[in-house]
Amino acid sequence: MSFARLKRCVTAGLFAVLVSGAVHCVLQPTCAFAQEAELTRKVKNRVAPVYPDIARRMNIAGTVKVVVVVAPNGSLKSTKIMGGHPLLVTAAVDALKKWKFETASEESTGVVEFKFQSEQ
Repeated sequence: MSFARLKRCVTAGLFAVLVSGAVHCVLQPTCAFAQEAELTRKVKNRVAPVYPDIARRMNIAGTVKVVVVVAPNGSLKSTKIMGGHPLLVTAAVDALKKWKFETASEESTGVVEFKFQSEQ
């Protein structure tokens, strides 16, 4: 297979993946790409993430964005990572699992952000 043909095949494949992802987001209103709203549900018990030692030693800093779905009883129902370094994502999700929210009549969805900064 020539390089030009391989390039066309890869380009066509990437385009198909992008289009199918966009269609999925249109059909699924809770898709992470479409969800940018900050979570408005009040937190009753907030636990701060533990900055991983290895991330600190490597001067890894940044923001972790997580789409969360909170059940009516105030517990965390699900999470979906929108961005962040993998070492920091683990710490953020571990902390989120310990959060407790106020109760409500229905589930809530929104984005929670954690900012990790190395101390120098």
